Amino acid sequence: MELRLKRPAQPLTARWRELPIARRGSTLLGISFRPRQVEALGLDGPETLRRLLAYPFQMIRLGAYWNRIEPTPGAFDTRELDWQLDAAERAGKQVIVAVGAVKTFGYPEFFVPAHCLLQPLREGSLVEPTAYPTLLAHASQFITRLVTRYRDRPSVVAWQLEHEAVDPLGVEHTWRLAVSFVERELRAVRVADPSRPVLMNGFLPTSSLVRVSQWWRTRDQGDSLVVAARLADIIGIDYYPRHALRRLGGRTLYLDGGDGPSPRARRPKQLAAARARGARVMVSEGQAEPWEAVTVPPNPARHALYSCPPEQLIRAYNAAIGWSRPETPLHAYLFWGAEYWVVRDRSGDPSYLQAFERVLASA
Repeated sequence: MELRLKRPAQPLTARWRELPIARRGSTLLGISFRPRQVEALGLDGPETLRRLLAYPFQMIRLGAYWNRIEPTPGAFDTRELDWQLDAAERAGKQVIVAVGAVKTFGYPEFFVPAHCLLQPLREGSLVEPTAYPTLLAHASQFITRLVTRYRDRPSVVAWQLEHEAVDPLGVEHTWRLAVSFVERELRAVRVADPSRPVLMNGFLPTSSLVRVSQWWRTRDQGDSLVVAARLADIIGIDYYPRHALRRLGGRTLYLDGGDGPSPRARRPKQLAAARARGARVMVSEGQAEPWEAVTVPPNPARHALYSCPPEQLIRAYNAAIGWSRPETPLHAYLFWGAEYWVVRDRSGDPSYLQAFERVLASA
């Protein structure tokens, strides 16, 4: 049964100390960094990033947020991304830069400047190049300028194009980027830098309900994992075994499909598709923070949220590493939620950071 009705706040336990840690082999470990989430949690950006970079992981993903870099026509303010990249380089990390343009990781995932969108994206429609030529032109120009700026940085090992490129934008919007739109953006990346691989990511359903819903909503052109398997050099899997659906009084209804059949059904398909094309597969987002029925996860004292207590960080990692085979190893595994670990630690609960340390030390 994939549905669970639970109280969100559960007592903290020490289970994370007892779980075995799967060996990572050649898989690189890392995190993503979300400046907007840092702000939402009341943290200082540079201090938080410096603290996280002190851990001995290999890779970090940084995002270029279009409306922050180009808030007005003619602006191109990359100072925020510059200092993040400088800090990652000083720490010796490999960097994936997510160039957007329309969507980038981290809520609300949509970061188009108002002056680049002359008409709202119509709900229920595909965003085609012919219907939105101005948006495509602005997006391609932004991507080209960004890639050109950072392509000489040796720390940058890949570009991420869009975020779950052709899927609907959460539950709030029903428009989707057309494959033809994404292909034009991909061309801009490859022209600006033919030497580096391009990552495209997609959400891996872990429950029957989400799998059917995702298939239905993307049945005309396939979901983002299908498109990534066809177009990208690196296929990124976003893996969230347990997440909230809605609050029901003092309880929350969760989907808990981490051990269900859906991930097992999809894993061989993605890995086999990658191997056939000479592409790589990585976990671009491995759940390591709560996914509750709010956009910023709560921080209950002496409790952990049911969707992701500290031990879930390890369980999700172990499950994904179990997908690796000698002929198709996972290229990398990026833990999602590092900013939350820091705010938990500041609140007196270091267990998320300590669980992460256990993985780094034992894997």
